[in-house]
Amino acid sequence: MRYLHHRFGLPLIFACVSVAAFAILRLVLLAYSWTDVNAHPWLLAKVFVIGGIYDLAALCYFAIPFWIYLALIPNRWYQKPWHRALTWFVFAASVYGMLFECVAEYFFWDEFGVRFNFISVDYLVYRQEVTGNIWESYPVVPLLAAIAVVTLAICWGVRKHVHAALASPMPRTRRFVAATGWLLLPAIVYAAIDGRLQNLSDNRFDNELAGNGFYQFVHAFRHNELDYDQFYLTADPAKLDVRLRALVNEKNAHFLSDAPLDIRRRIDNGNQQEPVNVMLVMVESLSASYLGVYGGKGNLTPYLDQLSNESLWFSRLYATGTRTVRGMEAATLSMPPTAGQSIVRRPHNEHLPNLGRVFQERGYDTRFIYGGHGYFDNMNAFFAGNGFEILDRTDIPDDEVIFSNVWGVADEVLFNQAIKAADKSFAAKKPFFHFVMTTTNHRPYTYPDGRIDIESPHKGGAVKYTDYAIHKLLEDARTKPWFKNTVFVILADHCASSAGKSELPVKNYLIPMFIYAPELVKPAKIETLASQMDLAPTLLGLLGYDYDSEFMGKNVLEMKPDEGRALISTYQALGLLTDHELEILWPQRKIERQLDPFGKPTKNISADAPATLPDAVVYYQAASARWRRHVEQQMKAQGGAP
Repeated sequence: MRYLHHRFGLPLIFACVSVAAFAILRLVLLAYSWTDVNAHPWLLAKVFVIGGIYDLAALCYFAIPFWIYLALIPNRWYQKPWHRALTWFVFAASVYGMLFECVAEYFFWDEFGVRFNFISVDYLVYRQEVTGNIWESYPVVPLLAAIAVVTLAICWGVRKHVHAALASPMPRTRRFVAATGWLLLPAIVYAAIDGRLQNLSDNRFDNELAGNGFYQFVHAFRHNELDYDQFYLTADPAKLDVRLRALVNEKNAHFLSDAPLDIRRRIDNGNQQEPVNVMLVMVESLSASYLGVYGGKGNLTPYLDQLSNESLWFSRLYATGTRTVRGMEAATLSMPPTAGQSIVRRPHNEHLPNLGRVFQERGYDTRFIYGGHGYFDNMNAFFAGNGFEILDRTDIPDDEVIFSNVWGVADEVLFNQAIKAADKSFAAKKPFFHFVMTTTNHRPYTYPDGRIDIESPHKGGAVKYTDYAIHKLLEDARTKPWFKNTVFVILADHCASSAGKSELPVKNYLIPMFIYAPELVKPAKIETLASQMDLAPTLLGLLGYDYDSEFMGKNVLEMKPDEGRALISTYQALGLLTDHELEILWPQRKIERQLDPFGKPTKNISADAPATLPDAVVYYQAASARWRRHVEQQMKAQGGAP
């Protein structure tokens, strides 16, 4: 260990401790997910070897400021008592921070089944909600104390090596030469290593285990939006335009332009004149697997199970993504998810063609009603920029809040506000479209006592409480004069978990959607494969409204069975699901085809240049191009350069 006993040995001591901690974390995560990984010995060996490479790569980046500091501080200061104290403080703090990161990764894996990614970046941005969520969900103080104890033990164990490194002077020239050598490492790592190295298996858990949370966090921070044309498979614009028009065309649609990728069309739905109110309730994390009608256990959703027989039940509807903003994006904009973060969270997302605009043009009050603080995920800015009135936690009187947690008020409190807003529109003799977003079915899974037979907090109890609150909403609405002329849409934003052995586990995107209006809508079970982006054209078709459309979804009620498809995605994997295959577009211009996506085993075929134009390319390249064109138009209108 004498090679550690010099000035630059301090970062190496920390690196040794960190590599050991990262390896232990990888073992813990492997044990936790043992039934989901491919446990072949050779593959697991590769997981740990590649994982070690990522661990060292992350430490190279972390050590940059320390190498620079150690090169610059002169010998006369380096061995002073105050510098020894400072060194020990920084070393202990670094060890504590590294251990904290390992513990945080464990709980992140427990909830999401992955290493740190875009979600963790968002969590850093929205510290108030996330910190409160952690405080309410986990034994924070005991965990922090335990980390402190382990930190002290590690510092005691390496004390001789740290003292030896602090007692070793080094001439200035030698310091600068050594620092230059060490600083070349991050440059080499940056040039030689990227996220592809960990893709060593078809099993997603193996690939995630081979990563490093700190490295992936930085990577996610740097790559929160991907340029489609640069990273993904592209098609000739002329062929793309022809196929796009075929995919979005319907028998009652008339295109208004021949311009490339201009899919504006007039939709003739019969021109129903009498306005109908719409209350869209988007439910947080309501996986289809929770519902009894999908085979869920525990009787968690007795009311929604009953509602399936009294509504238009879309039994094969899939979420476009794994975050709330993806569900909002798909339901309002009726477009596929674009690579990177959701449009809801991007700049220049105002004045978009959206479902609310159709209602606004018919004189509706349109409101976004949320039980939390709508600055989270940029939700308020998105909806306000597209013509919605905003009602969030700041607008709810404290004396009406019977229960809340860090994410927002209990669902029944939120629904009371939605009913009050509906009363307000009715009194003003105006129809309304309300987009209501719930929060209860989210960690820490707390809810008011005395409502259900499961004590709070409980994950299944949060689902059952949400079911209770939806029942109460509809029963309370039934007493209102506007009820008979109102359509209620109950739709999940995404599933509770997206983790699976594959990158896009199909079953973890299946969500329920019910359209309920006992005086207006005849109950039926709709088994056509569909996506959240089909909501807007389906709802407007059901209402019989004519409108000008730029939507990329279609009216599911008019689709032929063989036209069914769903768009599902992560931040980088862009999928198109049909009854027979799942096409996945990857960065590096790769396409993967998984045959028989609902069965097993699944056969994977990769190709660089498919002979025919894949529809996945059509949907996602067109969505990206149309978004880019909108941004250019917005920037030009605001006087900026496109």
